[in-house]
Amino acid sequence: MTEPSDTAVFRLGYVPGVTPGKWVRIWAERRPHVPLELVTATTDEAVELIRAGAVDAALVRLPIDRTGLHTIPLYTETTVAVAPKDHVVTATEEATVADLADEIVLHPQDDTLTWPGDRPGRAAAFAPATTAEAIKLVAAGVGLLVVPQSLARLHHRRDLTYRPLIDAPGSGVGLAWPDAENTELMEEFIGIVRGRTVNSTRTPRRDPAPGTPAPTKKRVARRPSARRGTRRR
Repeated sequence: MTEPSDTAVFRLGYVPGVTPGKWVRIWAERRPHVPLELVTATTDEAVELIRAGAVDAALVRLPIDRTGLHTIPLYTETTVAVAPKDHVVTATEEATVADLADEIVLHPQDDTLTWPGDRPGRAAAFAPATTAEAIKLVAAGVGLLVVPQSLARLHHRRDLTYRPLIDAPGSGVGLAWPDAENTELMEEFIGIVRGRTVNSTRTPRRDPAPGTPAPTKKRVARRPSARRGTRRR
């Protein structure tokens, strides 16, 4: 495991909708002298950036081609249907794939969901280039859109809302990094996303900064031992 230099930088790719803020804050607390740079990319782009060495790791949507990569799943997002606020699908708190059977459902070219069978609803006449473009078409009444919940929040509009699709596949989010010996910084970030504490045995130990006084051990006062064989009079 290689040691970080004084000029080290940890570069983290992440896909739209994923919010790495919590992990970035923990990193700043544990590694205040190592900047963490964020790079926004699609999942395909992030995978290529890792293989090219342009980022140290990336938060991506699963599944991916794992050739040459380590991956760990982190969580699974709820899938939702985005619709105008007055659409019939919004009449209940939750919806099913069957509820979309007669609806036109847009399929943007950057779609991240993997379906085991046919996609819900009726296919649109064309595929929007991006999710952002598809959101505009939903607002124009062209059709509905099925996306991970974080993307619905990312592209929030006042005239649109969304409902969870309770029987739709979820969208897995995972951490990917090169299939090689982990650097100390990589081990640190893996520990952060896995929730390891600073005192975890797998969290890399770091020497204190120069000039930091060594911790002193507290002396515990010992209670005097009672005399044996002494009788009270």
